[in-house]
Amino acid sequence: MNPVNVITKLASNEKPVRSRALVKLRKYISARSETAEGNTSANTCVLELTNRSISRLLHSFRTLDSQFLYLKTFLQTMKREWNGIDRLRMDKYFQLVRFVFREVFEMLKRQQWESSEFLQLFSAQLLHSSSAAPAGFLLHALDLYLTELALVGSAELTAEQNHTFIEPFFKTMAKTKDRVLLKAIGSNIFNTIVDQVPYAIEDLQRELRQSAELDSSEEPENQQDTGETKTEALSESSRKTQGTHCDEEEYLLSDGMDASDDDTCGPVLQFDYGAIADRLFEVASHSNIQSFNRAKIYKFDEVEKVSTDEDDDDDHNGRRKRKRRKQKNKEKKGEESLKKSKGLCFKSQGVS
Repeated sequence: MNPVNVITKLASNEKPVRSRALVKLRKYISARSETAEGNTSANTCVLELTNRSISRLLHSFRTLDSQFLYLKTFLQTMKREWNGIDRLRMDKYFQLVRFVFREVFEMLKRQQWESSEFLQLFSAQLLHSSSAAPAGFLLHALDLYLTELALVGSAELTAEQNHTFIEPFFKTMAKTKDRVLLKAIGSNIFNTIVDQVPYAIEDLQRELRQSAELDSSEEPENQQDTGETKTEALSESSRKTQGTHCDEEEYLLSDGMDASDDDTCGPVLQFDYGAIADRLFEVASHSNIQSFNRAKIYKFDEVEKVSTDEDDDDDHNGRRKRKRRKQKNKEKKGEESLKKSKGLCFKSQGVS
C-alpha cells in the first residue's frame, strides 16, 4: 500500500473512494505501527509517511537529467550532514535512504533498466576515493543495495542485468585502498549473493519439475508443434528470478522495511555465478592490484560447490539468516544439476 496515495484519496470528493482509503489506512496503521506493548506510535507513522513523500519526489521531475540531479543532491546532502545526525534519530534517516534507493530502482524499472548513468553516479558519490562518503552512510547504502534492487526488480531482471548492477563493486575491490570499504563490499554484496545460492537451487528444481510435468502431460503428436514454445518458456523462466521466497506484503509489513533482520526473507536475484567468478579472477589478476585486495578477492573466486547445510551457513559478520530452509536433501541433489546448468558457484565456507 502507498500511504501517500491513500491520503490523497481521503480527500476525494467521492465517498466510496474515501471509504476504501480509510479502510486501507486503518489496516496499514494497525500492521505497521504497533509496538511490543500493543500501543500505537503516531510519530513512527508520521515519520514514515514523511520519508515516503520525500523519496517519491523523485518522480515529480519530468526528465531523467532532473531525476538524477535530485538523486545526486540527495546523496551529497546526506554525506554532508550524516556525521551530525543525532544517533537517536538515525533510524529515521536509515529509512529515508532506503526509500530513496527504492524509488530510484522504480525509476530505472520504468526506463527498461537502463542503468549506466545511475551506476556512474553511484560510484562517483559513494565508491570513489574522492567521494568523501562517511563510513556509516556508505555501509548502510551497501547493506540495502541488493535488497532494494531485488524488491523492485527480481521478477523481471535477468542474470546479465544483475551482473551489470554489481559491476562497480568489482572495480572498487580492485582499486580501493580503503580496507573497511573492501570488507564491506565483500560482506554486503558478495556474501549476500552467496547466501542466495540455495534459493537459486530451489529455482532450478522448480524449473526442472515444471519441465518434467510438461514432458509427461504432453501428447506425442503435439510434441513437435509445442516443443519450440516450451523451450522458449523455459528459457524465459530460467533467465529471470523465479518468484519470491515469502509473500511480498508479509515482507513489507514485517519490520519497517529493514530486510537485515534474521526473521525476514524477501525476493532474491538471479546471477550467473560462473560469470561472477570469471570477473573476480580477472580483476584480481591485474599486476598493479594490492596484495591485500587480491587475497580478499580470491576468497570469492574459489570455484567449489556451495554447501546448503545450515551448519555451514555462517552468520557472515551478522548478515541475515534466511528462514524457511526446506527440503535440504533435495537441495543437495539439486547442486549437481545447478552446476551442470548454470556453471560453477562460489565457495561459501570461509568467506569474510
